[in-house]
Amino acid sequence: QVQLVESGGGLVQTGGSLRLSCEFSGRTFSTFGMGWFRQAPGKDREFVAAINWRGTYTTYAESVEGRFTISRDNAKRTHYLQMTGLKPEDTAVYYCAASPVPVLRTKVSDFEYWGLGTQVTVSS
Repeated sequence: QVQLVESGGGLVQTGGSLRLSCEFSGRTFSTFGMGWFRQAPGKDREFVAAINWRGTYTTYAESVEGRFTISRDNAKRTHYLQMTGLKPEDTAVYYCAASPVPVLRTKVSDFEYWGLGTQVTVSS
């Protein structure tokens, strides 16, 4: 059974930084494409960032381009989301996700496995 666990969320002021981590277990991590999504109260879950299985390609939502960086460490079976220049509109529960197809994917339906989420709150 594939299992993903997020960590690193918290409360931060506008302009601050956080790094989210997602630990993976259950299968060979290096064969999975990984992603980050977020969901604010009353809103749909939206794509944030994704990285391919080799870590050679990344893609981002326009709303976070230039502020967030996704990366992965296959030896540690972990992928990350480094967030800088945080804004109140970034406030959401952030979810890591994994796709058994090791290519870039950006839709919720493309990801098979999900963590339970970690709260990120950005104050004004």
